Amino acid sequence: MAFVLASSSKIRATLLRSTGVSFSIKTAEVDETALKHQWQANKKDNARLALALAEAKALAVAEYCPDDLVVGCDSTVITTEGDLLSKPKDRDEAAQHLRGLAGKPHILTSAFAVIEQGRCVFHYQDQALLTMRLFSEDFLESYLDQEWPEISYCVGGYRLEGLGIQLFDKIEGDHFTIMGLPLLALLAYLRKRSIVKI
Repeated sequence: MAFVLASSSKIRATLLRSTGVSFSIKTAEVDETALKHQWQANKKDNARLALALAEAKALAVAEYCPDDLVVGCDSTVITTEGDLLSKPKDRDEAAQHLRGLAGKPHILTSAFAVIEQGRCVFHYQDQALLTMRLFSEDFLESYLDQEWPEISYCVGGYRLEGLGIQLFDKIEGDHFTIMGLPLLALLAYLRKRSIVKI
């Protein structure tokens, strides 16, 4: 059985590739905005939205490869006020998000869903608590000069594998969850299914 990663994220692919797992990549076409609006309109738990998005992406890709095992992934950021952040549309919105997060903790949730023969056979989500430091406008502008547009695909406007680590005072949680893929849980499932060696 082939293993397909339903994600356009370069960091997720890099993380998975580093484990030696053989997989292919197919990008999912999902209207995330519509799903987020529907989720919030129904007053569902924002912490579970990452899982709903991951499953939607995996199901969309599984339509084109029904005989494969498809894994979809997603991450969400929720502020202390309960607001859900999306990927910044432009540099100004990235700056706005970062100013709003400065000096406060926020919750990052990463999830994956495994689809086989059109149904979800396994899913997992994990959370991390990140506290962003207060920073100057000069630092923010310098940060965006160096990191934009690469962070345009990053919820919250940062990536910890780069200059983004300088935005934080404290980080509590699994490293791989923060990078966007709870890798240990995924590898455990792939071993169980004999896709990777025990």
